[in-house]
Amino acid sequence: MTDLAPGFADAALDSQAVFRACMNALARPASPQPLATELVPPALLTPELAALALALADHEAPLWLDAALRTEPAVRRYLAFHTGARFVDDPAEAAFALISDAAACPPFERFALGSDEYPDRSTTLLIAVNRLEAAEEFAFTGPGIKERIGLSIAPLPSGFREQLRANAALFPRGVDLIFTAPGRIAALPRSSQLIGEV
Repeated sequence: MTDLAPGFADAALDSQAVFRACMNALARPASPQPLATELVPPALLTPELAALALALADHEAPLWLDAALRTEPAVRRYLAFHTGARFVDDPAEAAFALISDAAACPPFERFALGSDEYPDRSTTLLIAVNRLEAAEEFAFTGPGIKERIGLSIAPLPSGFREQLRANAALFPRGVDLIFTAPGRIAALPRSSQLIGEV
């Protein structure tokens, strides 16, 4: 284990800071929030994805890794050691899905969507992207948004616009999306409504 990359310098304080950033992003949908981390995780796992995994996953919150992350054994060792989470092969069994290649993200319907009785039993998708900024590429409305807000994301999962609309139509079921880019985070909870391209 001597080659294992370190986790948070201060596990309690750092995980609390990341958790707060995550909650702020969910409370202010489509609004990029700062996410500072000094983590240097294994290749293919971005510092921001690593920070979210370390702050959110544990032995009761299983992880699913996308195909790219599964090719790097060091990623699995790193996450297993620092979170204690178990890994699942079926995305529908995951509490959190780590997606390093947004363009190759599986269809949202393959993940756990929750039920009307237990909508919280759904997967939260943690997706790394290159660009995440306030811009009028996509416009959203819904709880936590005053009138409307614009967001630009790249790269995008296949059929992103259609998948977002289908996901919102499932409410209160559906997946929640948390996007990360260098130094920032933005969330699209299932309650967010896509109102078109402007």
